[in-house]
Amino acid sequence: MNQIHPPQHREQRPGTSFALHKLFLLFVTPLVLGAESRQASDKEESKAAKPNILLIVADDLGYADLGCYGCKDIRTPNLDRLAEQGVRLTDFYTSAPVCSPTRASLITGRYPQRFGFDLAIGYREKTRGLPAKGASLPHLLHKRGYATALYGKWHLGYEKQFSPNAHGFEDFFGFLGPDLDYYTHLTALGEPGLYANTKLTEEKGYMTDLITEHALAYLKRTTQKPFFLEVAYGAPHFPFQSPDRPDDRRTLFTYGRALGTRRDYVKMVERIDEGIGKLLASLDKTGRERDTFVIFLSDNGGERLSDNAPLFHGKNSLWEGGIRVPCILRWPGVLPPKTISKQPTIVMDLASSMLAASGASLPEGTLDGEDLVPLLSAKKPARQRTFCWRLPRPDDYFGQRAVRRGRWKYVYDRESELLFDLEKDISERRNLAFQHPDEVQALRAALAEWESHLPAVKP
Repeated sequence: MNQIHPPQHREQRPGTSFALHKLFLLFVTPLVLGAESRQASDKEESKAAKPNILLIVADDLGYADLGCYGCKDIRTPNLDRLAEQGVRLTDFYTSAPVCSPTRASLITGRYPQRFGFDLAIGYREKTRGLPAKGASLPHLLHKRGYATALYGKWHLGYEKQFSPNAHGFEDFFGFLGPDLDYYTHLTALGEPGLYANTKLTEEKGYMTDLITEHALAYLKRTTQKPFFLEVAYGAPHFPFQSPDRPDDRRTLFTYGRALGTRRDYVKMVERIDEGIGKLLASLDKTGRERDTFVIFLSDNGGERLSDNAPLFHGKNSLWEGGIRVPCILRWPGVLPPKTISKQPTIVMDLASSMLAASGASLPEGTLDGEDLVPLLSAKKPARQRTFCWRLPRPDDYFGQRAVRRGRWKYVYDRESELLFDLEKDISERRNLAFQHPDEVQALRAALAEWESHLPAVKP
């Protein structure tokens, strides 16, 4: 830009400063205003390129436990509306039939077995956890300028080196283990289990409601930058304690999966839906719903009190009921509304999708999933994909393995090889292994190839 300087060593005539002022207004001011306008435009473009991300995780929710997935006895109007406004996935899989491995995949974008997470962290496994190496989803999003927070269940390690804060969450409120008493906030071992960041804390209230309240407060105060907020409800995982019954002796002190009724379970799921409704209403009220990528899923299949129909079995198994779960995505203006997709997808895809939405660029081969947005927005056609699972038992002799490729699913269970056509037999009732030996051989080879790149199963 040419700069205008006042004449040097020259007598100024009357009116010279006025003329210079006119020149300044004529030439310089448009350039300055243009620069300011470009800066404002760049900020708006940057904001638009970085949507807010709201990730909502339920725990042990059954495949058929939402109205939009066919449930008749549980009212879930808010999740049903979310599905109406976005994409409902019918063939979405977790990376394991238990909590910790799936959660590890969710924030790393990788198969959990790469980190030694074949099974969930037990109550007494205090020294086991997911190492924080600066490559977790919250850490990468924080580097992209996101505010990050997690409210609810963690279950990826008790020690500080494994904590949510160590993985890039700036704020955390919730519990570190598999579950927590919804009223006393004690663990299954009778120990205090409620945390604010890395310190134990006390707060009265029903756990599901507390998670919602902290998330709402976060949405209210986080307005100056894009946010990544994970709301990880502990419900409807046991103990099966209904809301609004803090003094009911039947409800209190009922830790364990063997207690509780379907009626208790129904109310727990409905309270999740109510909380999600409040979160979505907050986005609507502040005009952020169009700028927010919302994702809802369950961490694995449901167990005793859940409804996984028409899938077979449930949590702790590699049958469809243990690994195929509800998943809904909404991103106004990007993902098409009122869409039901049968595209096979897996939890690692969600990490890839969130990172891609943020504009993060990672080296090829860093993630085991792929960005779902092009697939689901019809920019790419639906296609066949291959997913693998491994569920060892104590001696691995009675362990399970599974592969899905296209319509076919191969299951190795207690020395038996089974093959199912999921397009015709979603309930896995008819074993076609003897009719299609070539498919069995191909999928068995795919499984062996996958396992060859993983650490061996630990005793």
